Amino acid sequence: MSGNYKILNGIDSPSDIKILSEKEVSQLSRELREFILESVSKTGGHLAASLGSVEITIALHYVYNTPKDILVWDIGHQCYPHKILTGRKHLMSTLRKKNGISGFLKRNESVYDSFGAGHSSTSISAAIGYEIAARLKKEDKKVVAIIGDGGLTAGMAFEALGHAGGIKSDILVVLNDNDMSISPNVGAINKYLTKILTSKTFSSIKESSKKVLKKVKAIEEIAKKVESQAKGLVTPGLLFEELGFKYFGPVDGHDVNNLTEVLKNLKDKKGPRLLHIITKKGKGYKLAEQNPISYHGVTPFDIKTGKTTHNKINNKLSYTQIFSEWINKTASVNENIVAITPAMREGSGLVEFEKKFPSRYFDVGIAEQHALTLAAGLSCGGLKPVVAIYSTFLQRAYDQLIHDITIQELDVLFAIDRAGIVGADGETHQGIYDISFLRILPKIVLMAPSDENQMFKMLNTGLNYKGVAAVRYPRGQTLGIDFIHSTEVLEIGKGEVVKSGKKIAYLVFGTLLHTVKSVANDFDATVVDMKFVKPIDEELIAKVCQKHQYIITVEDNVISGGAGTAVSEIMNKLNLKNHLLNLGFPDKQIPHGNQNELMSELQLDEDGIREMTNNHIHIMESVNKKAK
Repeated sequence: MSGNYKILNGIDSPSDIKILSEKEVSQLSRELREFILESVSKTGGHLAASLGSVEITIALHYVYNTPKDILVWDIGHQCYPHKILTGRKHLMSTLRKKNGISGFLKRNESVYDSFGAGHSSTSISAAIGYEIAARLKKEDKKVVAIIGDGGLTAGMAFEALGHAGGIKSDILVVLNDNDMSISPNVGAINKYLTKILTSKTFSSIKESSKKVLKKVKAIEEIAKKVESQAKGLVTPGLLFEELGFKYFGPVDGHDVNNLTEVLKNLKDKKGPRLLHIITKKGKGYKLAEQNPISYHGVTPFDIKTGKTTHNKINNKLSYTQIFSEWINKTASVNENIVAITPAMREGSGLVEFEKKFPSRYFDVGIAEQHALTLAAGLSCGGLKPVVAIYSTFLQRAYDQLIHDITIQELDVLFAIDRAGIVGADGETHQGIYDISFLRILPKIVLMAPSDENQMFKMLNTGLNYKGVAAVRYPRGQTLGIDFIHSTEVLEIGKGEVVKSGKKIAYLVFGTLLHTVKSVANDFDATVVDMKFVKPIDEELIAKVCQKHQYIITVEDNVISGGAGTAVSEIMNKLNLKNHLLNLGFPDKQIPHGNQNELMSELQLDEDGIREMTNNHIHIMESVNKKAK
């Protein structure tokens, strides 16, 4: 790193922060922010949130005795300052790379990472669990949950708040609110009030006053009413207090010395407490402050210009862009189409849709469960909801998918983005389970396109189908073939032989088709584009098995319960005795790394599929020889 990090270079663990002076702590904030910017500009990653959480991270590690005291971070988008201050500064160059450090919190990466998460709104629940465990085991430790205002849009966060308030859990929740700013005069007043509210002097005065007021019942009742009304006027924390929390704030989340003082005052208080801090996403980097959405997650870029340093190899569209093209075109001629996203407008390709059809666009926040039941209600009302959702986030609403949509046989189309390996975000974001958990649902139409034109036709097919339909597609670029805005639909449940051969037949589900076609040339093998995981083409499977000795299924989903399992079920049902090999993802967690590197390691690239095919044939022929 090229920066001059005089203070930061001396920080190897949180204990090193505790000996710093106020002036040095302020200097550390500046150096840490500069280091994050310089580092992430080279590696890519979640930039804006981490820039905004510098001071609160320093203050928490300054005041609390980590890792004995527990810090539970929500999602992990803001975790880079925490990683740097807890001994991983020298590893930041490996961030999100294969065999490098994760872009999120990981319990097996550091003792300071108390709870791993890549999905939102889990921190308060986990913190309550930690606090209960410490209490039952009679351990002396403090527990803090740090959650963003976006994380509070999920019902799970409020379920946890209600539970914590009900059992009077001894936790501190830090609400990192970066959706607003404090003007200088209000900020100064709030800083002063919060210092008083968290001080021991104020607490003792408050308790003494209560004792006096209790002697006069009438005065007590008046005082309660005045206090309640005053809180509503002075603080925005009435909601949290109704849930059983003592509310403090809001305070400036970028005044590190004031934050440490407030946290010291709150540290030894008992019961559920909530500290509301105001921060600026992208703090300290003008371009990120002006456009925090664009700098939320970044690829390597030039700090001066903000422009990406990745070379553009071609002008291929992404599969997300294909979905965007489809829904914008189709919605312009079909007024019943409405779009739903759980806080992924940009990622799911709905920016243009919102502009064109604002009354038909619904961003429900980080609330996947609500998104699906909302879709159910919209369907009951006679509209055609299209739920644009990442594969890994659909997992969070599985009960609603079954209970509210599937059982009632409602008419909903799912556009499932980021299916398969997503790469740098790692285990929490790999979309490798959706075929397995979707194909068991009755009457669902589950499709996996092999290219952009087929994806367009599948979306048309799902739109026309009266029931639950899903199109799953990967992150990344399409093939770049001539793209046609087609209105064509596919015959449901029918696959297609795209290459004829002998002895070996590959049954492929999804975009790995073109990798397999290259491999098939080496074996003079047949290649089948299955298209539909459900209903699966039983007739075609039977015909292929009659003509080929070896059947090899290929999919970008876990093997367990996946599309290959569906083929094996059909073969068992029809009493077909062909040699079957299922290729897909193994029964293990798949870490972060470059998509191509991971596919190579998992043997789902050309070389891997070729080797697996050769090995399978060799083993089967050896077995046959011994049998004879």
